[in-house]
Amino acid sequence: MKALLLLVAVGLCWAQYNPNTKSGTTSIVHLFEWRWADIALECERYLAPNGYGGVQISPPNENIIVTNPWRPWWERYQPISYKLCTRSGNENEFKDMVTRCNNVGVRIYVDAVVNHMCGSGGGSGNGATCGSYFNAGTRDFSAVPYSAGDFNDGKCKTGSGEIENYNDVNQVRDCRLVGLLDLALEKDYVRSKVAEYMNNLIDIGVAGFRIDAAKHMWPGDMKAFLDKLKNLNTRWFSSGTRPFIYQEVIDLGGEAIKASDYFGNGRVTEFKYGAKLGTVLRRWDGEKMAYLKNWGEGWGFMASNRALVFVDNHDNQRGHGAGGASILTFWDARLYKMAVGFMLAHPYGFTRVMSSYRWTRNFQNGKDVNDWIGPPSNGDGSTKAVTINADSTCGNGWVCEHRWRQIRNMVIFRNVVDGQPFSNWWDNGSNQVAFGRGNRGFIVFNNDDGSLNVNLQTGLPAGTYCDVISGQKEGNSCTGTKVSVGSNGIANFQISNQAEDPFIAIHVNAKL
Repeated sequence: MKALLLLVAVGLCWAQYNPNTKSGTTSIVHLFEWRWADIALECERYLAPNGYGGVQISPPNENIIVTNPWRPWWERYQPISYKLCTRSGNENEFKDMVTRCNNVGVRIYVDAVVNHMCGSGGGSGNGATCGSYFNAGTRDFSAVPYSAGDFNDGKCKTGSGEIENYNDVNQVRDCRLVGLLDLALEKDYVRSKVAEYMNNLIDIGVAGFRIDAAKHMWPGDMKAFLDKLKNLNTRWFSSGTRPFIYQEVIDLGGEAIKASDYFGNGRVTEFKYGAKLGTVLRRWDGEKMAYLKNWGEGWGFMASNRALVFVDNHDNQRGHGAGGASILTFWDARLYKMAVGFMLAHPYGFTRVMSSYRWTRNFQNGKDVNDWIGPPSNGDGSTKAVTINADSTCGNGWVCEHRWRQIRNMVIFRNVVDGQPFSNWWDNGSNQVAFGRGNRGFIVFNNDDGSLNVNLQTGLPAGTYCDVISGQKEGNSCTGTKVSVGSNGIANFQISNQAEDPFIAIHVNAKL
């Protein structure tokens, strides 16, 4: 019995780190600001057939309507209540999306904004996405309900009530983040309301949560509301499955709060990952790809089984959050595809792909003054549908990086090599590198100023393979470059530094 109890305890403490993706899938995609109706369609027509494991969605709960600037993306991060109506859709559309995505094996992860409500200057009235009344000045959010005693105004010790010093743990967790009204999560009532919201989503069928602004909550307060969460819905998940938890904690070093403070609650976003990978691929600060041989923990990152990794996210692709100018995004398409390819080939961390929308950038003194712009929308503020072009790209201003051939095929690559060791590393001492994943996949990069022509040990069975970057296997033919692996596992690779995509990836499911 003792052994059984120990097993149960170990099972529970590991549970929240498991993404709950369908067996054989290893990545999720953030469909930033997409409508629920479009996500449901995308699960069925594209994500499931191409091996995506899940979708991180924008916050589904009622938020304040901001009209100056006009309907910015960040209004979604200013809750008014936990009712399920936003510009992405209403509660019925939300339920339909979760059901349809789960039915094809694609999971839904909710961006949970539970550290705060709207900004202190949000005014009062019914200007919210479900029409609920609120009064930010008196802290009245009657649709929850929360009132003045449910906020940290009395607990914060700064003169302004705002966070003034990020090296003061108490300020970061008890004061207002950019004016947002900070919930008193030490109160059991507040914890219970948060858990009630999250449990409603679990009942509907979500697989887990990104916890927004986790750094601004005490880990113990978070544990208290996370412990109140139900197991996942047994319609789609095995009995006793715990929700996947990944927490937004920006820790680039040098601050009082560490990502490791939160490991007890679940995985944590590893913001160093995209910042460093961008620096390497841009060849800034003397960095070169040869140094990636010990990528991961060897670079001072958190343990792989605690990390949620990404090249860019909705914040830092527009200069917010962490990483600064080194972050690669869809605007830097050639390097970006290489970075995402490297991430998806490398075993470190649980991977999230970004899917964005375009906006008109306007740089003034090095800063994009249009970084607030919300999703493609109609005159009334409603979000435009994601349209699909004949070549499978997206229209209406949606970028859909997850549909780019190189990225989609690397999502499949990661699924194929899952569980295989990092192996057969090669580099030229500079920016030409290669590595394998056991006997199932191999990838080669040329980020140098000259061409690459080299014979490498791939670890793969003999045969002809189709490069999944320049094309893909279709039937018994290859639309891209063919790679011949000899009986000794060695293959010749040639990559021009002028190539549209200066990398090659092969795996056993792309063998002709």
